[in-house]
Amino acid sequence: MKKLLTATVLGATLALPAFADTTKVGFVYIGPVGDHGWTYTHDVARLALEEEFGDAIETTYVENVDYGADAERVMTQMALSGTDLIFATSFGYGPDMNTVAARFPDVKFEHATGYIQETDNVSLYNARFYEGRAVIGHIAGKMTQTNRIGYIASFPIPEVIMGINSAYLHAKAVNPDVEFNVVWAYSWYDPAQEAAAAEALIEQGADIIMQHTDSTAPLTVAQDAGIFAFGQASDMSAFAPEAHLTGILDVWAPYYIERVQAVIDGTWEAGDVWHGIVDGMVGFAPMSELIPEDVRAEAEGMIEAIAAGEYHPFTGPINRQDGSAWLADGEVASDGDLLTMDFYVEGITAEIPN
Repeated sequence: MKKLLTATVLGATLALPAFADTTKVGFVYIGPVGDHGWTYTHDVARLALEEEFGDAIETTYVENVDYGADAERVMTQMALSGTDLIFATSFGYGPDMNTVAARFPDVKFEHATGYIQETDNVSLYNARFYEGRAVIGHIAGKMTQTNRIGYIASFPIPEVIMGINSAYLHAKAVNPDVEFNVVWAYSWYDPAQEAAAAEALIEQGADIIMQHTDSTAPLTVAQDAGIFAFGQASDMSAFAPEAHLTGILDVWAPYYIERVQAVIDGTWEAGDVWHGIVDGMVGFAPMSELIPEDVRAEAEGMIEAIAAGEYHPFTGPINRQDGSAWLADGEVASDGDLLTMDFYVEGITAEIPN
């Protein structure tokens, strides 16, 4: 019995290095993993990590984490529990992440769509969603019959304003009569609020709905009303096949795999990346047959041109909403200007809330 006990203890001891070598990766989510939008796509990427690395990693996540004290508490607990790498996947986590990162210099932190980088262990990553908005704006401008396009926005931050401007510019380029109506939901995920916003836009005459929110509610409202809509973050076509035209896909897995591998290899360094269509971080849901064949071909041509670096969605001449010049003819917006965008372009009649 003593020999058996000794063998058992020895076996457990020998197994310890395998556990010690396991890389722990944590995810902080603003919404539920079942939103079929933003948070869902991050969790799909988390599962891809598990498939890629198997027992070499251990992943955890906490969903529905509010900005502020709640986020700081969750990230602190992750760090205290031995997490090696923490992904915080929403814009508002910046102050919280940097506060926690300063207390845990040996933990690596990655902030999606962030801009605050106060310590050497905080890295930033973002996707050029405005490239996708340009494409769906072109499709919407070609397909609207009422010349009114509805846009459900989340919060008035540069990323969202940038998307509205990009979609509008490309709808206007192919349809000079187009108008954009914007409703602010002041939430990333609130199905009831998003549905109400869609209904309000339809009452205002919109026959195509865009969204920068995460639920499928606007799509189902659009289908019930007999109009078209675009999905957000993931392929939402199954929820409203008679309305869904296409949608921007958020493809996080390749980046997550790269960063986790860097932690495992001991080569991780803080960075600041902004990837787009060419990098594979921005994709598209399959284009519906509801889109006319020529419009579909034009949209695919734009995707190819953006990926090849032959076209930038913010190429002048472009004026600000007040008519003042922003970009001269042929001038391309700098990343710095885009990441701090706080104005609408000329032609949008709505106001940006404070």
